[in-house]
Amino acid sequence: MLSLFPSHGSTRRQLDQLSRRDALALGGLSTLGLTLPGTQSAVSAATTSRLATAKRCIYIFLCGGPSQLDMWDPKPHAPDAIRGPFSPSATTVPGMQLGDLLPLTAQRADRIALIRSMTHTSNSHDIGIKYTLLADSTDTGPADPPSRSDHPGLGGILRNLLGEAGRLPAWVTVPRPFTTGSRYYRGQTGGFLGATHDPFLIDEEKKDSLADKSFSIRSLKSPTGVDEPRFDARRSLLQSIDRELEQSIDSIASQQLAGEYQKAFDLISSPDVRGAFDLDREPTPLRDRYGRNEYGQSFLLARRLVESGVRFVNVFWTYFGKDGCQFNLWDNHGSDKDVCGGYNRGVDMIRGDYCCPAFDKAFSALLDDLTDRGMLDDTLVVVTGEFGRTPKINQYAGRDHWAACYSTVLAGGGIRGGAIFGESDEHAAYVKDSAVRPEDLGATILHAFGFSPNAEIIHPTGRPVRVSKGQPIEQLFSC
Repeated sequence: MLSLFPSHGSTRRQLDQLSRRDALALGGLSTLGLTLPGTQSAVSAATTSRLATAKRCIYIFLCGGPSQLDMWDPKPHAPDAIRGPFSPSATTVPGMQLGDLLPLTAQRADRIALIRSMTHTSNSHDIGIKYTLLADSTDTGPADPPSRSDHPGLGGILRNLLGEAGRLPAWVTVPRPFTTGSRYYRGQTGGFLGATHDPFLIDEEKKDSLADKSFSIRSLKSPTGVDEPRFDARRSLLQSIDRELEQSIDSIASQQLAGEYQKAFDLISSPDVRGAFDLDREPTPLRDRYGRNEYGQSFLLARRLVESGVRFVNVFWTYFGKDGCQFNLWDNHGSDKDVCGGYNRGVDMIRGDYCCPAFDKAFSALLDDLTDRGMLDDTLVVVTGEFGRTPKINQYAGRDHWAACYSTVLAGGGIRGGAIFGESDEHAAYVKDSAVRPEDLGATILHAFGFSPNAEIIHPTGRPVRVSKGQPIEQLFSC
């Protein structure tokens, strides 16, 4: 089955359920063997707040809740039980310190901005994930599963406000969507805008995260047994069916259906599209700089995609151990039991090879690569999690969930490098100044693209809906 928005496992089934309803409503056209990506026409009534400084965004989600104290907001004068075993490190920005787990990032601090006053009210992974991905800490619904009544994710909103992104999808998720087992969190779809606004999901198997990934995108290959002549024959058959449909059904929905089928064929048949996903085209030394692991190669793939025209890329950083076990590796509680991944002390988890060292290498390589290509100025990079960690270290040398105060990192896309916004208290426990909620971060991303939180997208009922409930942090921008 060809699909414009492929995925794997339970995620595929969940998204298919949404699109099949639309297909059945159009007379069972899903029997053609193509998953209908959606039929709703969404009309934008956007208002702009400023000239756009970002043309594209790489949104990196550190699943599990990265520690603000050990990474972005060290407190060297706090008691040992709060400060922890890591030392603050000087950076290229006078007065800005980072944890010594991030030595490469510290050397590039003049290209990043820190928000040290992120906050919301839930210490639950599920709720924090929902708040962050929906960019709305006021949402009272469940964390999963997604539905077509949801507010769209940021990638879907930008797809609606800015239109198509050429042959490539406007929104791509790598290396896979954020799931916990079979649970697929809200905020990762186009919501009420319809399946045409869903992200392209790479159909990657869940393998050892430290393997040398090549990202062979099965979703961009012809189905097994379908050679080029047969593929062209299928396209011809589709075109003849489309002509008959146009004669019998004169509607916007039928025109969109034909357009989305054509896009699915274009994705599979275009060498340029397939090439955007082909990491083998990158020089070996550059791939090594990012790190020969799933995270580093995901960051590199994200750079290739935005360089090729993709507007919004989500990168979700979870971990699959050699035993196939998945866990949120930034959830550094520690334990008195064996923990998937080989570490059971919180302090060892955060400094483990799959955690801060791999992130520091990949993130610094991404900043350098974007800078070298002249792309950082108009590429917004976001690094965040669903919350932070407790100030007090627990009995397993780790830290527990903490949403009252945590940090987010921004770079590029008009962001003023070396800036610090907001302030935490002496233990990074509570916001001391300038609280920033998930909806404000979402509004800041939209602001970088030139849109006010008052910009509107249209609900299927015809009702205009504001794109954001937050307020952008305008002080972070250079102009």
